[in-house]
Amino acid sequence: MSDEFPKPLTTEIVKAADFVITLGCGDACPVLPGRRYLDWHLPDLKGLDIRSARSVRNALAARIEHFHTAALARR
Repeated sequence: MSDEFPKPLTTEIVKAADFVITLGCGDACPVLPGRRYLDWHLPDLKGLDIRSARSVRNALAARIEHFHTAALARR
């Protein structure tokens, strides 16, 4: 994870997606018809102590796992 960094959400990426999950980008994110959008509000890691940052990381991992499990069940 240490090599990862935020990447811009481009129109091309949204066109290729069935679901678009954002972390609070609001109106700055491209919105296209036919896509399903979820906006997950999580605290910004900037300025958090390591324990709090790990808590946010774990919450995000749990949401991803839940989303993935639910998506597989819909197939």
